[in-house]
Amino acid sequence: MAEEMEVPIEHLHESLQEAAEKSNNKWILMVALTAAILAVLAAVASLLASFHVNEAMIEQLQASDQWAYYQAKGLKHEILDSKIELLKSLGKITSPQDQSKSVQYEQQQKEIEVTARNAEKSSAEHMEIHHILARAVTLFQIAIAISAIAVLTRKKWMWYGSIILGLGGILFLLQGIL
Repeated sequence: MAEEMEVPIEHLHESLQEAAEKSNNKWILMVALTAAILAVLAAVASLLASFHVNEAMIEQLQASDQWAYYQAKGLKHEILDSKIELLKSLGKITSPQDQSKSVQYEQQQKEIEVTARNAEKSSAEHMEIHHILARAVTLFQIAIAISAIAVLTRKKWMWYGSIILGLGGILFLLQGIL
């Protein structure tokens, strides 16, 4: 299974909290609160992204298993058909059981193919959701880093920029959930 996505900006968030605790400045407290909310959203998005990448891998493995099963049934079908053709060319009678078994293998292959294609489709859907949620995590991480820079430089416009990036992350998070 895939590892959980790491959020490498935890130390920035901790620095913001320390600065907020030491300061009486209401603005720094608001930036720290914003960063804390963004960190929670980043953690949620990260967990969901990890879930979907794991599901995609499981579905892809199931599809691969089904395709192997499909090939096995195909080999059995071909071997049985070769036996039937060989017996016919030698002028011998083929058993009705062989004929019905050949038809059964062919039908089973069709069913297995449907199952394999459905698993591949489900895997692709999970990967698409994973990519959307990974974008959310990235925007949240950038927003938290910019919040820290805003506190260090005392520039409110950077904080506003981090809020806008955070809103973008929220949009991706909602898109991944819905």
